[in-house]
Amino acid sequence: MFPQPNVPTPDVPTALCSHMKGCSIDVHPTERALVVQYEVEATVLGELGNPMVGERKECQKIIRLKSLNAHTDTSSLARKVVEECRLIHPSKLLEVEQLLFYLQNRKHSNDNQEKKRISPRDFTPYAGVELDEEASINSISEYVELLYEDIQEKIRGATLILQLARNPDNLEELIQNETALGALARVLREDWKQSVDLATTIIYVFFCFSSFSQFHGLVTHFKIGALCMNIIEHELKRYDLWQDELQKKKKNQNLKKEHEKSFRKYQSLLAKQEQLLRVCLCLLLNLAEDTRTELKIRNKNIVHMLVKLLDREDEELLLVALSFLKKLSIFLENKNDMAETFAVEKLARLVPCEHQELLSTALRLLLNLSFDTSLRGHMVQAGLLPKVSSLLGNQSRQLSMCILYHISVDDRFKSMFADTDCIPQLMKMVYACGEEKMDVELISLCINLAANRSNAKIICEGNGLKMLMKRALKLKDVLVMKMIRNLSQHNGPTKSLFLDHVGDLAAQISEDEAEEFVIECLGTLANLTIPDLDWALVLKEYNLVPYLKDRLKPGSAEDDLILEVVIMIGTVSMDDSCAAMLAKSGLIPALIELLNAQQEDDEFVCQIVYVFYQMVFHKATRDVIVKDTQAPAYLIDLMHDNNAEIRKVCHNTLDIIAEYDEEWGKKIQNEKFRWYNGQWLEMVENRLMDEEGEPFVFGEDRESFIGDRDILERPDLFYSADGIMSADGAISPEFYTDFPNGELGQTGYMGK
Repeated sequence: MFPQPNVPTPDVPTALCSHMKGCSIDVHPTERALVVQYEVEATVLGELGNPMVGERKECQKIIRLKSLNAHTDTSSLARKVVEECRLIHPSKLLEVEQLLFYLQNRKHSNDNQEKKRISPRDFTPYAGVELDEEASINSISEYVELLYEDIQEKIRGATLILQLARNPDNLEELIQNETALGALARVLREDWKQSVDLATTIIYVFFCFSSFSQFHGLVTHFKIGALCMNIIEHELKRYDLWQDELQKKKKNQNLKKEHEKSFRKYQSLLAKQEQLLRVCLCLLLNLAEDTRTELKIRNKNIVHMLVKLLDREDEELLLVALSFLKKLSIFLENKNDMAETFAVEKLARLVPCEHQELLSTALRLLLNLSFDTSLRGHMVQAGLLPKVSSLLGNQSRQLSMCILYHISVDDRFKSMFADTDCIPQLMKMVYACGEEKMDVELISLCINLAANRSNAKIICEGNGLKMLMKRALKLKDVLVMKMIRNLSQHNGPTKSLFLDHVGDLAAQISEDEAEEFVIECLGTLANLTIPDLDWALVLKEYNLVPYLKDRLKPGSAEDDLILEVVIMIGTVSMDDSCAAMLAKSGLIPALIELLNAQQEDDEFVCQIVYVFYQMVFHKATRDVIVKDTQAPAYLIDLMHDNNAEIRKVCHNTLDIIAEYDEEWGKKIQNEKFRWYNGQWLEMVENRLMDEEGEPFVFGEDRESFIGDRDILERPDLFYSADGIMSADGAISPEFYTDFPNGELGQTGYMGK
């Protein structure tokens, strides 16, 4: 035999060797979980043990810590994690414990976002199809093949894919499988009318993707949003048909048994339909995060559809519909659509309700709508005022107060609060605050309600006013004092209660107190037009005259404070002795100076003129006003002001002056005649100037017969020829019968 050559034998693979390298641990970004990152190195060994082929793969394992809470012993839990997870070396125990401590104390910044958008794990809109088998991401191709079979197999395939999609960790891998997603979209487009179960399951898969903003492009690519709108519209029409059919059978006595059978079937169909509607709306709500997408949804009449769903009984469906409406309600067009579809009236039946989240969402929607004046009227008409008032004692207190505040802004609704238990509850809350800062919503609502007489009476019952005064004065609370000021404006028993507090209020009028607080105290005192109140004693005891005079100087303080001082002077001037005291202090020239400075401010002008009106009533101050100041001249200038209130007060004041002083009376009469007959006077004067050739107007030296005299001093020109006025300027009796409608102007002269 020939010798065999020494040829090396090929190395045949005989074993696979793998081991782990580079293990690192970190916390999950959103969940209570640890993420273990590691690298697996797989090597194929030959017969001689030589490595033939090697491959490395990066892997991760998520360890979810469901039991981790604020009371968990992190040391014990860390030991348990290390013992059960072979990937973590015992030397990393301390690191694991530190990470667990961090997770235990971490505040989730995305909590609010999760509340707005329902998580795929927490939200289970579809529970109609349940499978015993557990889905595997490795078998996705098998599930896709099922989508090409009959309806039941399609449902099974879609349900298995849904199991995978409900785990956020699988979404990244699923999005890479265009075949699976394309098949799901195709089946939904073609078969959604054939099976509600199939449609619900597939839309739920896409809902899982829509829960994350980065996947919205995928959902939009397959036009799932538009398809959902079509499905919702179709299902609402089906619902109306079901209702009509049931009503027909119910009315027909011969079909009573058939009606009962149809009703049971209807309930089963309704449950499935509401699951479908709910998942469709949730998907659209997620997509509406993009305002452009929201506008497209809005243009497809979503508001009308959502309002229609408010008649349903399913709480979860109502919650989604209300959440969507709340999001849409911040835009004017959507708010108008809600008004047209009587959304407020439909919301009224949901307030109050036992489902706290549903109630809270309904109230938030009402709050958004309550910014509209007409919709506030709808709320009152729908009986929401007592309903919302009844919620002041529970978890929805803050929202309820905000809605009630908006309603209380309208004067037409203020009195209606007296017929509810709102005010007693609010007063309890005020008392409960003690010396702590009061919620701005609470005190704002109280301020508005105090502006109504019936409400003020309820507020002041018992020791109400006394308690409010005590808090306001002790804490120098401007808002509570503003509420007290509103209470003081009502005549009757309420105003009389303030007699006991005049001294306390007057003591606050000083330069040492904050201007805002002094303004409210002055305003309260100015409202106290009580006959039994001795203002002269108050002014003397608290030395208020110098303070009032100093504050009349323009620029001495904020305009609001100066205005309150003027109003206060007007109130105390009703008292004879007070008016004299103020006049002697030189206050009237200060008022005239202020009038010049604030002549463009109608409120200032009106209040200063009112002070003059009060002072001309008293003999002691009348002489000072008429003879020692130019107040009447200013009043004459203001007689024809554009503001009706100023004109009214001026006329009343000038009438008193004219009656007292003959000289001023003539000036006032002439000015009134000029104003009421200005057009006629202008015409006469123009004719006298134009008709130069007439001898009875001008003499030979071209000098007018009238000369330099005022035309008002020529009573013979006052239409004496036709009997309206005699040559001495007196009005003839025939004037009253000949004057149109038998009416005269305010002063007896012809109107304009």
